[in-house]
Amino acid sequence: MIRLHHCPQTRSMRTLWLIQELGLDAEIRIYPFDKTLRSPEFLALSPAGRVPALEIDGEVMVETGAITEYLCERFSPDGLGRSPGSMERMDWLVLVHFAETLSAHVAALTQQHVMLYDDAMRSPILTRLEARRLEKCYAALEARLTKGFAARTLLESGFSAADVSVGQAVYMGRHFAALEPFPALADWYARMAERPAFLASLPEPGTGIYDRDFYAPLEDAP
Repeated sequence: MIRLHHCPQTRSMRTLWLIQELGLDAEIRIYPFDKTLRSPEFLALSPAGRVPALEIDGEVMVETGAITEYLCERFSPDGLGRSPGSMERMDWLVLVHFAETLSAHVAALTQQHVMLYDDAMRSPILTRLEARRLEKCYAALEARLTKGFAARTLLESGFSAADVSVGQAVYMGRHFAALEPFPALADWYARMAERPAFLASLPEPGTGIYDRDFYAPLEDAP
C-alpha cells in the first residue's frame, strides 16, 4: 500500500511525479496549503506539518530526497535510480539533493510574494537576493548541461530521478527567475515538461499556490 499526502505546487509534486514515472499504484490525498497541515491527524503523519508524507507498507516517510532514494532503490535501482555500483551514483545523489537547494530559494520567494498577507512584512531586498541565488543555481545547471556530452538529460546515461527532482524545482523556480538567459537549461526543462508523468503531476486549475506565472522582485517603497 502506498499513499501520498500532497499539496499542489509544493515539494510533494516531486514525489508525485516520481510515483508516476515508476508506474506505482498509489493513493493520492490532496490537501490545501493551509492550516489543514497543522491538524492533529496530519501531524501524526508528519510532525513538522509538511508535505510530502508517504505511507508505504505501514511506515511513513518524509523529506523528498529520502523518499526519492528509497523508492528508486526499491523499485528502479538502475532505471530511475543509480545503484551504489554505478559510475554515476555520486552525480545522481548530488543532483537529487541539489533540488533542495533550489527549493530553499523558491520557498523563501514564495513566502515573500505569496504567503505574507501584509505588504509591510515583505522585503524587496530579500526578493532580489533570493532571485539572484536561484539564478546562480540555474547557472550551475547550465554549466552541467553544456559540459561536453549531448545533454538531453542531467546524467549522460539517460533520464533518471535526478531529472525529476531538479525538474520539479525548476518548475517552481520559473515563477521567480526566468529560464531564457540559460538556453541549455531551458531546452532541457522543455523536454522534461513534455513527459506524461510530469503532466500528470501538475495541479488542477485553481488548486495551486500561485495565482500568476511570474513574480518579479519587489520594488523598494518610494
